[in-house]
Amino acid sequence: MDDTTRYVAIISEIIARQSIILGPDIAILKARGVTGLTVNDEGKVVDIKGDGNAVLQQLVNTYVELSGMIVKNALGSIFEKYPDINKIN
Repeated sequence: MDDTTRYVAIISEIIARQSIILGPDIAILKARGVTGLTVNDEGKVVDIKGDGNAVLQQLVNTYVELSGMIVKNALGSIFEKYPDINKIN
């Protein structure tokens, strides 16, 4: 699996998890606000432009602004599946 495919997978999972927590409308709206990230109406990543790790970090920061540490705790199990992707701050 190449880097872009990994980032598409992890970011799609994060959006899906946040859709459960925040509701799909808010989760997708916030994801669409991330520079370099294109998301379809179902919350799936269509395209990532630029540095995948930077896009990932910005997405997580966006969700953390809404829900605080609950987001980071909820995402821990997702990041465990992708040990080769840099951990978020």
